[in-house]
Amino acid sequence: MDRTSEIAGFLRSRRARITPDRAGLPADARPRRVPGLRRDEVARLAGISTEYYTRLEQGRAANPSPEVLNALARALELDEAEREHLTDLCSRPAPARRGASGGPQRVRPGLHLTLQTLDRVPAFVLGRRTDVLAANRLARAILTDFDALPVPQRNLARFYLLDPAARERVVDWEQLAAETVAMLRLEAGRHPGDRRLADLIGELTVRSPEFTTWWNDHRVLRRTHGTKRYRHPLAGDLVFSYESFQPAGDVEQTLCVYNVEPNSPTAEAIRLLDSWTAPTRPAPA
Repeated sequence: MDRTSEIAGFLRSRRARITPDRAGLPADARPRRVPGLRRDEVARLAGISTEYYTRLEQGRAANPSPEVLNALARALELDEAEREHLTDLCSRPAPARRGASGGPQRVRPGLHLTLQTLDRVPAFVLGRRTDVLAANRLARAILTDFDALPVPQRNLARFYLLDPAARERVVDWEQLAAETVAMLRLEAGRHPGDRRLADLIGELTVRSPEFTTWWNDHRVLRRTHGTKRYRHPLAGDLVFSYESFQPAGDVEQTLCVYNVEPNSPTAEAIRLLDSWTAPTRPAPA
């Protein structure tokens, strides 16, 4: 990932969405050739020189201070994920940790045991690049059977964007797919040297008609909670309230749990689906 072009694209996209009126700037009679704020207007709002902001947007300002980044974040009205992304892009890349991008991630035993105890709702563990590291039986039944896929293909973004079944099963497919691309962009800013992430982005660019448009939006997202809606071929329409948790000591793994409202139609459908997909126990001898 070219950090210079990433910084430029991100800052341009963020200032393009803010009008001078919204930023509280006085009317300017000069013809406006760009959407949103000009560079000098961002610099004025952030309390820095236009020359310095221009160098920063062009990737020529090395390691800006936290104070400058905070001022820019306020001026551009960045949310928490966008602030994190800006800091990642503007920071000097840290030396790659051993196994940080090339080695396989493994779910630690305690987290895997937690996943096994969640046998009444769908749950799975995501790693770097939205790789699916583990999934319980209901998650495999409702999304797709990740365990049946080759290890390199066990990836949530790859499933949502490239598997035709995802478009059929996800009710709000376009929204969910675009959010997943935003999650990948946040990952790319954090791990610019991750070769496997670069390969995934390349594959999605070539094979997904929508990916490039969403990628060029420079949107970033950290998923925490919300609502998911699926349409299962056997269980019908399903509505989940999902929660995401990062276990202490490992910020690169996320436990995702699809909770179900008690006594709801989804709860009844899940109960039936659970009975249909339960492994057959051998008859006693």
